Amino acid sequence: MLCFSPSVYQSDHFPHTGSGSRFANVGWIWEKMAADLRYISHLDINWTEISKIINNLTNKGGQLNIFLLNFNATEINNWQQLSHSAETKSLNLEHADRSITWEVLYPEWIDEEEETEVPVCPSLPEPKFPKHFKPDLVAVKLPCNRSSEWSRDVARLHLQLSAAKIAANFLEGQQPVHVLFVTECFPIPNLFICKERVMRNGNMWLYKPELRTLREKLQLPVGSCELALPLKATVLPQPKPDLRVAYATILHSAHVYVCGAITAAQSIRQVGSTRDLVILVDESISKYHRGGLEAAGWKIRTIQRIRNPKAEQDAYNEWNYSKFRLWQLTDYDKIIFIDADLLILRDIDFLFSMPEITATGNNATLFNSGVMVVEPSNCTFELLMEHINEIQSYNGGDQGYLNEIFTWWHRIPKHMNFLKHFWVGDEEERKEMKTRLFGADPPILYVLHYLGQKPWLCFRDYDCNWNNEILLEFASDVAHKRWWKVHDAMPEGLQKFCLLRSKQKASLEWDRRQAEKANFKDGHWKRKITDPRLKACIDDFCFWESMLWHWGETNWTDDSTPPKPKAIKAALPGL
Repeated sequence: MLCFSPSVYQSDHFPHTGSGSRFANVGWIWEKMAADLRYISHLDINWTEISKIINNLTNKGGQLNIFLLNFNATEINNWQQLSHSAETKSLNLEHADRSITWEVLYPEWIDEEEETEVPVCPSLPEPKFPKHFKPDLVAVKLPCNRSSEWSRDVARLHLQLSAAKIAANFLEGQQPVHVLFVTECFPIPNLFICKERVMRNGNMWLYKPELRTLREKLQLPVGSCELALPLKATVLPQPKPDLRVAYATILHSAHVYVCGAITAAQSIRQVGSTRDLVILVDESISKYHRGGLEAAGWKIRTIQRIRNPKAEQDAYNEWNYSKFRLWQLTDYDKIIFIDADLLILRDIDFLFSMPEITATGNNATLFNSGVMVVEPSNCTFELLMEHINEIQSYNGGDQGYLNEIFTWWHRIPKHMNFLKHFWVGDEEERKEMKTRLFGADPPILYVLHYLGQKPWLCFRDYDCNWNNEILLEFASDVAHKRWWKVHDAMPEGLQKFCLLRSKQKASLEWDRRQAEKANFKDGHWKRKITDPRLKACIDDFCFWESMLWHWGETNWTDDSTPPKPKAIKAALPGL
């Protein structure tokens, strides 16, 4: 009676509720009865577009079988009226328990070493569907609450994983399974990848997923509440032999990381990996430094920088959205991105077997982008660029932005991106444990990530983070020595790219004098510097001691021109 009462009845029997629609939405009846509002979407459906999708799939031959998930009673009826020749089945999905929050699925910390407990993710209810009825289309209506963190919505994740499980269950046979999402907000981009998107029109997102790959992803934990790769695994997965893979890093806006990138490349080769090494550089990286990077094994790709629209001019994060260019490396299937300030201590080629985004945990529910698996795709790059003015990064940088796009990620042990950092509040026993890991031989850590002042910008005699009060949490002579061990194993022709500029020598001496004035109890400032780079000059102006007369008036940034090859040859005649 309600549907056809005079107040809503029109000549078409249904009023317009969306562009091209001819159906009324009385879903409020369903919403009122529903116990869990998290799963409800108030989005008006464009039934004309739905009709086109059904017709296109029907034209490919045979009767169309459709599964419907999370549509209300009126919408299900509308689907049935549109698809006369198709068989539609509405599926039931028990809602996730309210105790399962995003913070439960993505905790800040888990016991990776299993010292006190074995981390276990909570279970999300499985979708119930007839196994003998193979669908041609799985259609799902997703909620999108833009007033809150819609991309970290348990109900939204649950529905997408359920759609993936339904589709992946029908792996056998030649007939593909399409998945349609009706939603304002983009689906999880590394679960339903844009390369497999057949169509997008407004709020309609149609995919034809590669079902075998989808099934592999679903075998991983639902969140970062468990490790995707156990720390103590005796057998590590291996990438498929036909995969095109590479390690990649990026340098832009400054050349002070050239030495770090060269040493990182050499560390990869020293552990036995023969995979391609690709480095993205902008025009600020000189021909001289590019030569050093190529000699170290990097394949140079020149890029145009991408400005962070929310950064201030000349700020440290002004150009760090250039990292998005990684997704344009489409001549590779997978990339292991590494920051230029780390060492690979053990072969991590097995990470090429992991999906996008695989990374270690950071703070809160987030991942650390210093080591991460990326699957290049031009349309993913377009997605990143599409929201560049809209999304707010929690830290103002690329890591925060990427965490807003890729909220579904896979945790690997922190040993695979171990930060050189002693947290405030670390007990002495914990500090000693970290120090042992830094120096273990053979190595226990896979990757050692150097935070704070970088080893090549210190004198080799000791970690210069000791001389700056705000950097003491990054100080470790053991980790410092480890970096220099890799450096010393490099050919001498590469070591010359790690020479110190005059300004940096003056900066180090200034910090040492400040530590002496404050009488830092560690006493590193007392040590005599024997680093031979102290006497090697690669600048036009070599009297760095005179710079100290006016030091401290402005903060130093090494934006001067690159050293001249003749000056380097004169500084190190043996090279």
